[in-house]
This record gives sequence, structure tokens and C-alpha cells, in this order.
Amino acid sequence: MTSATGERRGGNGRVGREPYDLAAILDIATAAFNEFGYEATSMGVLAERLGTSKSAIYYHVSSKEDLLRLALDRALGELERVLEQEGALEGPADSRLRFVLRGAVRVLVDDLPYVTLLLRLRGNSEVERDALERRRGFDHAVAKLVDEARVEGSLRADIDARTTTRLLFGMINSIVEWYRPGGPLTPDQLADDVITVAFDGVARA
Repeated sequence: MTSATGERRGGNGRVGREPYDLAAILDIATAAFNEFGYEATSMGVLAERLGTSKSAIYYHVSSKEDLLRLALDRALGELERVLEQEGALEGPADSRLRFVLRGAVRVLVDDLPYVTLLLRLRGNSEVERDALERRRGFDHAVAKLVDEARVEGSLRADIDARTTTRLLFGMINSIVEWYRPGGPLTPDQLADDVITVAFDGVARA
């Protein structure tokens, strides 16, 4: 569509630009949810950030809740896919645990805003509660690997398995608070460091 002056007008009403697609809307919405909180972020705020109208957003989704659901599904879907890969399913338990933890770090780095949103959920809505239940499913899968590694003898048995699992998650989840993509610490190095600290500690041998 073109304007009266002959300029291209996108489906979101922005003269001279291509219309936003759902992926771009989701990126901006997730950033706003993290900055202001989901409850405090209105569709009007999102439209302003996009430089478009609310109706242009409603062309892609029916509600703000849909955006939240899609954002959370992106983070959870990537984490769940780590558990489905060969490295998480075959081999000794400690090798599978290392693979899953490394994969979780990569998902966190690759989809940092989305995982940040997931980790800050409070369970205030059905969408959030469903997401938290899926997250607990991932946590339980990792806890099971910890238990299996303890039985195999590759992890210390004198430390409570639940404590081990919580400390592992605490270390990985804290990355969202300080890691900045594009810095000197690459994603691969970050994953290596997490695995080294988790399994070998920081004391000199």
C-alpha cells in the first residue's frame, strides 16, 4: 500500500518501512516485560515502542497474554529440546548432566531476554503457572541426572542431591543478572567455566 505522497505504507501504518512481523513484536514485548514487569506493560506501551498502533499488534496476537505465552514457550521449548538431544539421552549420567548444563547455558545466552522473563515469573496467571510447571519438569530432569550420577559414583554422595541441584541451577540462573552478550566472555567460554566450577571447583589441584 502507498500513501498519498507515493511512500510505501506498511501494514502497521508506518510510512516508508516494512511492517513488523511477529518475531520482532515478540522481541520488543519481551524486553518491555523485563523492564517494566508484565502487569505494568500495556499494549499501548508496546505500540509506542514499536512506533505503530495497537491494532497492528492485534493483527498478530489477540492479547498481551498471547505475547507472554509465546515468549515463555520460546524459552521453555529451547530448554526442553536440550533434553531430547542424543547427548542428554545416551552415555554415563555425569556426561549427560554436563551436556544438559552446557545446553542450558547456551539457551540462556542465545535467548537471554526470554529466559530472563521465565526466571522472573511469579505465577500470577494461568499462563505463568503453566510455564512454571514446565520449568519444574526441566528441573526435575536435571535432578534425576544428579541422582543417577551419584549412584554411578561420578558425583559426591556426601552432599545432599537436592542441594547439589539447587546450587547448579542457582549458578546458571544467576547468569541473566550479569552476563552481557558481545563482551569478552564468549558463550562457549562461559559454558566451559560453568562446567569447570560445577564439577571441579575453583581450588588449585
